Amino acid sequence: MRRRILLLSVGMTTLVVLAFAIPLTLLLRNAAADESLKAARYQAENVAYYVGDKDRTSADIQAYIDEVKKNNAGRISVRLPNGTTLGDPPPGGVADPKPIPGDDDGDDDDHGPPKLSTASFRAIGDGKATDISVDTKTGPASICIYLTAEELYHGLPTRLAILLGGSLLVLLLSVIGAELVSRRMARPLEETARTAERLARGDVDARAPTTGPAEVAKVGAALNGLADRIDEVIAVEREAVADLSHRLRTPLTALRLQVEALPDRERAEELNTQVNSLERTLTAVISAARRPQREGRVPHCDAVEVTRARAAFWAPLFEDQGRDLVLDLVQPPAMVRASADDLSAALDALVENVVAHTPDGTPARIILTRQPVGGTTGVLIVVADEGPGIPLGAGERGRSDRGSTGLGLDIARRCAEAAGGRLTIHPNLPSGSSVHLTLASP
Repeated sequence: MRRRILLLSVGMTTLVVLAFAIPLTLLLRNAAADESLKAARYQAENVAYYVGDKDRTSADIQAYIDEVKKNNAGRISVRLPNGTTLGDPPPGGVADPKPIPGDDDGDDDDHGPPKLSTASFRAIGDGKATDISVDTKTGPASICIYLTAEELYHGLPTRLAILLGGSLLVLLLSVIGAELVSRRMARPLEETARTAERLARGDVDARAPTTGPAEVAKVGAALNGLADRIDEVIAVEREAVADLSHRLRTPLTALRLQVEALPDRERAEELNTQVNSLERTLTAVISAARRPQREGRVPHCDAVEVTRARAAFWAPLFEDQGRDLVLDLVQPPAMVRASADDLSAALDALVENVVAHTPDGTPARIILTRQPVGGTTGVLIVVADEGPGIPLGAGERGRSDRGSTGLGLDIARRCAEAAGGRLTIHPNLPSGSSVHLTLASP
C-alpha cells in the first residue's frame, strides 16, 4: 500500500510539474529571444547614429564596427548608399534601406541627430536579423545585426537548468511528503495485518494499534474487540471443561468406593484398573484446560535445550546397553511453538522407540537444524537409528507390528501438528530408519 500511495503522489506531482514546466519553458525561451533582440536593436541604433553622423568615411565605419564587435554579440554589417557593404553581412546579404520618416518633406536640416527608421526583424535560418535604416548626407544606409540561434537564446540553458533543478526539488519534496504520509497510513495497517496473523496462529494476546487515520484506527479497534471476545470465549470454555472435570471426580470417588467393596477381589481389581484409567484421563483434561495459565496462550520453548535435556535423561540407559547417542544441534536458541512438556514427551517417545525396537549396541543420532516451516524459520528434529527400520503405517495411532501400543509415534505426530509442523518416517539405506519432526516457530 505504501508503494501505491508513493507512486500515486509522485505521478500526480509529475503531472503538475509538467503542466507548469512546459509553458514556463516556452516563456523563458521567448523572453531570452526578446532580450537578445532588444539588445541587438539598441546596438543597431548606436551604429546607425554613428554612420549617420557627418563626414564618416568607410574606413571610420569599418573601424567602429570592429570595435563594437569586441564587446557585443552578433554579426554587424552596414550597407552604404553607394551599395558598398562593410562588416560581416548575414546569409543572404543586408536588406535594402527602409523609408525614413521625414525624408519627403524636403527638410535638409543638418542640425540634430540623424533620422532613423523603425527597427524590423526577419528570420534567417535559425537566427534573426535586426534591420535599421539611417539617413546620411549621400542617402539612406542600412544597418543589420544578425544573431545566430545560440546568440539569440543566450542564457536560456542556465534558466532551463534552474527550472529543471526547481522541478526536481519539487519532486523530491513530493517523494518525501508522500513517504511520510504513506508511512502514517500504511504502518498501522501493516501492524494490524501482523496482529491478524498472530491471532490466526493462536496468539489471542495480540492487539492491533488504534492510531493513524480514522478508518485504520476503526479497523484496529474492531480487531481488538474480536480478539477480546475470542479470549473471553476460550477462557469460559476452558473453565467449563475444568469445572465439569472436577464435578466428575465426586461420582468417580463414589464408584471407586463401590468397587473396593465388591466381594469378588479379582473383579474388583479389574474394575479398579478401569477407574484409575478414567481418573488419569480426567486429570489430563484438567491439566490441558489449565495449561494457558501456566504456559501462556501460545506455548513455546527452546528446542535445543529440551533436546539436550532429554538426551541427558536417556544417556545412562544408552550407556548400560552399549549404545552411542550422538547429538548434532545448532546453537541455541531455536524456539518452537510447543511447550517444553509436549516436546519432551515427543522426544521421549521417539527415543524410547529406538531403545525398545533395536538391539543393544545399536547407535542412535539426534540432529536438530533450522529450516523454513509454514513461511517462518522453524526447526527440524531427526531421530535416526541403524536398527531394522520402522514398518509402513507405524505412525497411525494404535498401529504397531512389533508388540507395542503404537502410541509413541502418534504422541510425536500430535506434538508436531499442534506446533504447525508434521512427522514423517524415512528409511535409511542400507538399514535403519529416521523420524523427522518439523516444528514451526512461535
